[in-house]
Amino acid sequence: MNRQIKALGVVILGCYLALFIKLNQVQVLDADKYNDRPENTRQQVRDFNHPRGNIVSADGVLLARSDEQKGELQFQRVYPQGDLFAHITGYYSFALGSTGVERFYNDELTGRTPALRIRRIKGMFNEPTAEGELVLTVSSPLQQAIKDALGDSEGAVAVIEPSTGSILAMYSNPTFDPNAISSNDLDQAAKVKGLLDAAPSKPLLARTFQERFFPGSTFKIVTAAAGLESGKVTPDQPVYPTETSYTPPGTTRAIRNFDGSNCGGALFEILQRSCNAAFARMAAETLGPEPMIATAEAAGFNSEVPLDLPRPAESRYPTDFGALISRPEATAPIYENSAKLAQTGIGQNDVAATPLQMAMVAGAVANGGSVMRPHVMKEVRARDGAVVDTYKPAEWKRFTTPENAETLRSAMVGVVENGTASILQTPGLTIGAKTGTAQLGTDPPRSHAWMVAFAGPAGQPPSIAIAVIVQDVPGNSGATGGRIAGPIAHRIIQAALGL
Repeated sequence: MNRQIKALGVVILGCYLALFIKLNQVQVLDADKYNDRPENTRQQVRDFNHPRGNIVSADGVLLARSDEQKGELQFQRVYPQGDLFAHITGYYSFALGSTGVERFYNDELTGRTPALRIRRIKGMFNEPTAEGELVLTVSSPLQQAIKDALGDSEGAVAVIEPSTGSILAMYSNPTFDPNAISSNDLDQAAKVKGLLDAAPSKPLLARTFQERFFPGSTFKIVTAAAGLESGKVTPDQPVYPTETSYTPPGTTRAIRNFDGSNCGGALFEILQRSCNAAFARMAAETLGPEPMIATAEAAGFNSEVPLDLPRPAESRYPTDFGALISRPEATAPIYENSAKLAQTGIGQNDVAATPLQMAMVAGAVANGGSVMRPHVMKEVRARDGAVVDTYKPAEWKRFTTPENAETLRSAMVGVVENGTASILQTPGLTIGAKTGTAQLGTDPPRSHAWMVAFAGPAGQPPSIAIAVIVQDVPGNSGATGGRIAGPIAHRIIQAALGL
């Protein structure tokens, strides 16, 4: 009898042990798998039955809040600024998920971070919830100034603080109203989302950091940096020939200066005049692939951007220029794809960059060659207003040496004082810039208009860096960047610096 009881006890103990193992497997090891199943909405219902933390701009403007509702879902996300910050805040929908900082900082907004949970425990559960308030780096007045400056033009603008990587404003047009997608009327929200997804203009796409464009002549900053970093280019040498076009080795197709202009000279002069022939020759003959690839990647190209927003696009610089070809008659190294290399020197061919990337290039020049990690989070606050987390600025890439950054800074200031970006001249400010016109086609002729710049009070380090792109501008004039994007950049710089 004792033997039977003992056997039964062993069986029961084994059952308990198997149950314990299975329970831990389900609740711990496989918890994420079950939570992520589409048919499992328990976590979503739980989240929508608790308040979610506010999202606030750097100047205290409320960008997102949770409003109480009647019905199964007790709260609904509301965006008081409508479409102004849509691509930054994103949306938060029961049926359609979340985007923007709503997605990236979900744990902070729901109070699931260790810091927020500990504060609730220390308060002996006096607070019913532990949601955090997310304070962003963006400025509401500056964001509105960008919207006003762009007007009806399709395009995007990114403004950063060079020394910290803080994103001060970031706006894309067209945009969308996140309130419609975040509605608890799930059928209506799905209809709105479907219409936005189907729109040819892609209003849900954040052009500032999720879309790549030909950077055109703004990329000449990178080409110039490659020359300086390699030691093959100085402010005085080489002096490029005065010419209207340049035909790279291995092709009969010439790379022409805009409007057939005649230009050449040393670094400062060719940057001021945005001389295509000289920069194409610099990339293909003076430098070759290695310095160009190394410097582009030092600026952030071909790397995942450490941005605290979902799905940032990776800016691209090609690396497939083929083998070195030895030709006795050549005066410079020739590669299988030297023609392609020449085109990349002026930001064409397979070069593609986000506006945020080009703002970071300008910011690195202003910041002694250092590319800081871009970010929109400033701090996280608990329910009682105490700061529980603060973003700590950090370097992401080293674009150039401080000495070469200073040379580039002076060269870009010269573009404003004596070159294609003269529209940015502003008394009391030191501004350096580079215009760009990225050709899209010739039938009919179209282009993207660019302006990248840094600016600050005279005699002080630059306090902002900016990239402006206006898409699909009719015509093919070399002045497109300065003529179209220039006035927009000028208005934004003045707004950013309080003028």
